Amino acid sequence: MKLKKTDIISPIIIGEAVAFILLGILKYGSLEFPPIVDGVIAKWAKFLPIILPVLAFAGIFVASFLAKKVLSLFQLAKFLLTGILNTFVDIGVLTFLMVVSGFFSGWPYVLFKAISFTCAVINSYFWNKFWTYEKKEIKGAGKEFGKFYLITGIGFLLNVSIASFVVNIVGPQFGLTAEVWSYVGAIFAVLCVFMWNFLGYKFLVFKK
Repeated sequence: MKLKKTDIISPIIIGEAVAFILLGILKYGSLEFPPIVDGVIAKWAKFLPIILPVLAFAGIFVASFLAKKVLSLFQLAKFLLTGILNTFVDIGVLTFLMVVSGFFSGWPYVLFKAISFTCAVINSYFWNKFWTYEKKEIKGAGKEFGKFYLITGIGFLLNVSIASFVVNIVGPQFGLTAEVWSYVGAIFAVLCVFMWNFLGYKFLVFKK
């Protein structure tokens, strides 16, 4: 499958954005790692703005070949890459709110998670509409957005509920701090709603 110009530029932009958000999380997220892991992060973190865009483009490039047999794999690859960016937008905003406020659990965490998820959803809509599903039409945008809102709203409830359950009900496990566990809750919630969003967007929102 021949790559379009947008399929070359988009993964590079996404990789770069993820790299800088991740650098911010590592710097300000109050994360504690074993010394050996800390050493590896300190050594390689500065190369993330180079490594991640290369990996993102490589992933899309490989997917374009696999798509010769299964076309939907290329779309899934783009959705996955967009989802990775959405995840880091989500966690990046969450980190900012937690660090500024000093709250890492309780009802403020629920509020912060809702805000960060909303920011990720806005990002998700534009990337998925114009890149993943390649829907350029403006006509019927209101109805399309209504469907998008419904699917995303259900995903929102699942995301916030699962993250809050993991953080506030289950609580820190395996000797992890509350700060690190808050990220576990956020990431686990994202993984749970990944396929729900992909199928909902593909067959209900951006269907052709």
